[in-house]
Amino acid sequence: MSGHSKWKNIMHKKEKTDAQRAKVFTKIGKEIAIAVREGGADPVSNSKLRDLISKAKSNNVPNDNIDRIIKKASGEENVVYEEITYEGYGPSGVAVIVEAMTDNRNRTASDVRHYFDKFGGKLGQNGCVSYLFTDRGTIIVAKDKADEEKLMEDALEAGAVDFSSDDEVYEIETEKSDVYAIADTLRSKGYELESAEAEKVPSTYVTLDNEDDIRYMNLLLEHLEDNDDVQDVWHNWEMED
Repeated sequence: MSGHSKWKNIMHKKEKTDAQRAKVFTKIGKEIAIAVREGGADPVSNSKLRDLISKAKSNNVPNDNIDRIIKKASGEENVVYEEITYEGYGPSGVAVIVEAMTDNRNRTASDVRHYFDKFGGKLGQNGCVSYLFTDRGTIIVAKDKADEEKLMEDALEAGAVDFSSDDEVYEIETEKSDVYAIADTLRSKGYELESAEAEKVPSTYVTLDNEDDIRYMNLLLEHLEDNDDVQDVWHNWEMED
């Protein structure tokens, strides 16, 4: 789940059960499979595949799993996936973007609409909330894992566009298309990264004070993220510490 990229939300996103991690592996695997079919199995010539391999490693997908996915996708599997984006509103007008990858558009649309309707939201037209978000990459490094001045120098040299810190972490901002390449560069210099993600960052945030709204918003996000067709969910809910 992604709201904005403050550490409390990053930690919330990282705290996954084994079952949830398995879903993450499956979803990244689906992206890798599509990249292989579109551009071939060689990450040297297929930049999209190269970025997705870095993304998989950032999410702790084992190398053996990555290799199996690539080999399988290089075969004759005939499943055709379609990328679809849904936009809508959660309780009290929280903006929500759902990115899906599906082999059955009708099934996925029906599921997503059902979740919005059931948990106090409303599915909208494409464009109804996307203008509230900016695409960017975010790399997180724990403060006890790096020297600030050296990390900032190496990150900016690698192509990062901004560098900031709070009480617990350093946050490196990149262009969306550069995040995994910059993450690889930093790893090659010996840095241990907490996360490296391409994400949608909202320009404004919504707070929820009503307990029912909070409960329904959590349920909406939970059901969306548990759906096998959903790849990512972005929102502008300002979550509590």
